[in-house]
Amino acid sequence: MANDALVLSDIDALYGDSHVLHRVSLRLGEGRLLGLLGRNGAGKSTSMNVTVGLLPPRHGRVEVFGHVVTGRPPEAVAAHGVALVPQGRRIFRSLTVRENLAVAGRKPRAGGSTGWTLEGVYGLFPRIGERRRQVAGSLSGGEQQMLAIGRALMSNPRVLLMDEPSEGLAPQLVGEVMTTIRRLKEQGLSIVLVEQNPKLVFQVADDIVILNGGRVVAEGPAALFRDREADLRQHLGIF
Repeated sequence: MANDALVLSDIDALYGDSHVLHRVSLRLGEGRLLGLLGRNGAGKSTSMNVTVGLLPPRHGRVEVFGHVVTGRPPEAVAAHGVALVPQGRRIFRSLTVRENLAVAGRKPRAGGSTGWTLEGVYGLFPRIGERRRQVAGSLSGGEQQMLAIGRALMSNPRVLLMDEPSEGLAPQLVGEVMTTIRRLKEQGLSIVLVEQNPKLVFQVADDIVILNGGRVVAEGPAALFRDREADLRQHLGIF
């Protein structure tokens, strides 16, 4: 059985007085892809913020390859091999493409995969390589998403969290992003893919967790959900 790359156990999280996550638990197996689904406001991004240390949980525990990182600052969580591709990309718009990538560079941890370098990212995203001297704010939306993914890879993560990577992209670019995700999965990276679109997730996911109202309402192997359209309609309202 695969080891757990990431475990969230009974997470409660609040923004001020707003209780957003209610005893959320999920497991990401090493080398697997977990699809985290839910409507707007379901708690998907909050779960990712708790994982990377941007929001300390009120209750519960976060573990990365068996190391407890609950409440640690983001740089400490990153040092354990976790990287986030945030919703909305959040690139450094005033820096060049190369500078965006270089600022995130980190040597791979022992036991990690072959290290990512600038040339490796340019090989994965040739268009980014062609624009390496351009200011990042001048890139198209699709190129900015590629840059956001490349920046996360430069930290040489063992766990990659991707928060709505298809958001705002044209269908052709969505296809390119999904092809990239498949390649990263094939290289053994452990991935959490946060999406509102279940059809995209089912193309690549091994396992599924559905959030609704800040609670886990369904989970299991992705193949199981292909025969559970009623659950998808109830909790997602689509499909």
